[in-house]
Amino acid sequence: MKLTDKDALVIVDVQNDFCPGGTLAVPTGDDVARTMTRTAAAFSEQGGRVFATQDWHPVAHSSFAESGGPWPPHCVQGSRGAELHPDLHLPDGHVNIKKGSDPEVDAYSGFLDSDLEAQLKGADVTRVFVGGLATDYCVLNTVLDARRIGFETYLLTDGIGAVDVQDGDGDRAIARMIDAGAKSVTVAEVVG
Repeated sequence: MKLTDKDALVIVDVQNDFCPGGTLAVPTGDDVARTMTRTAAAFSEQGGRVFATQDWHPVAHSSFAESGGPWPPHCVQGSRGAELHPDLHLPDGHVNIKKGSDPEVDAYSGFLDSDLEAQLKGADVTRVFVGGLATDYCVLNTVLDARRIGFETYLLTDGIGAVDVQDGDGDRAIARMIDAGAKSVTVAEVVG
């Protein structure tokens, strides 16, 4: 597949709290970080753009159990858990997108409570390739919003990992993304 500057890799929430040892760990998070590092380097070398989203929650975010939400505290602004995974190395020129700073907005999607849409449109991006964490929450909602906005959208199936609160959540999320018009591809199919 030939990449151009109209293509963007969107790496969703590959942060310490979503990887082994974090408060909402995806078991394959370390592998996803390394896969996204290789993918980002290849994307950049081939002329594509690289964006990385980060949950960036205030201390009393509404998604936290202590505030009535479903999750333990995670990705609190300035904490180690909010930092990108140490094995995720991003190329020069990548763009970091912070999301979920509004205490009342869950911001599962990289497009919600962030400037991702404006950044992509400002760069004349037409195709997005999405990988990261977690398949059944933030990846799912980012892909669905990318399709809703009108981007040609590709799901990097070997660059994602699911929480699987219920067995099969990840597989069901993939099916929803494909039903919404996302195309399922592997990293090798995109960058060789």
